[in-house]
Amino acid sequence: MRVIAGKFRSRRLRALRGRDVRPTTDRLRETLFNVVAQQVPDAVWLDLYAGTGAVGIEALSRGARMVYFVESSPPAAAAIRHNLASLGIEEGFELMERDALQALRKLDAEAVACDHCFLDPPYHMADAYELSLGFLSQSGLLRPASIVIAEHDKHYEPGETYGALRRYRKLEQGDAVLSFYRLS
Repeated sequence: MRVIAGKFRSRRLRALRGRDVRPTTDRLRETLFNVVAQQVPDAVWLDLYAGTGAVGIEALSRGARMVYFVESSPPAAAAIRHNLASLGIEEGFELMERDALQALRKLDAEAVACDHCFLDPPYHMADAYELSLGFLSQSGLLRPASIVIAEHDKHYEPGETYGALRRYRKLEQGDAVLSFYRLS
């Protein structure tokens, strides 16, 4: 796993091992950032179920102003800390070691507003999509132009709408799909 482009281009990232770990592939991350490239500089990102932090680190590498990494697994949070340290990233991020819904509530209470929210829960946690997307649709975390991107298995359909959130684009790549949502 590596950083695709930007300041940290081609730098390697530590990946977690195990059958339950499924980091976003380099190719899928490249596809994602090709779609949102123009909106990344100076943006605020929320990386839910961050895993190794590859998506948030890619955003920082491409000029994002702030990334909130949310990860409840201690080994995954340690991997994020290691990856940030190995790249010399000391600012422009916050690592929240807690459940995604708890983190969303905390950020909402702090009046954080993000430009991009990426969520990639473990595929066996189908209810995490509904909980996260449902909360985001009713929170103050999204601006009118914010984009929410959900990575999911091609055999799982997360839904077209969640409150005010509507899916406007869907990109398939192998067994993975990126669903893009905006406030309607």
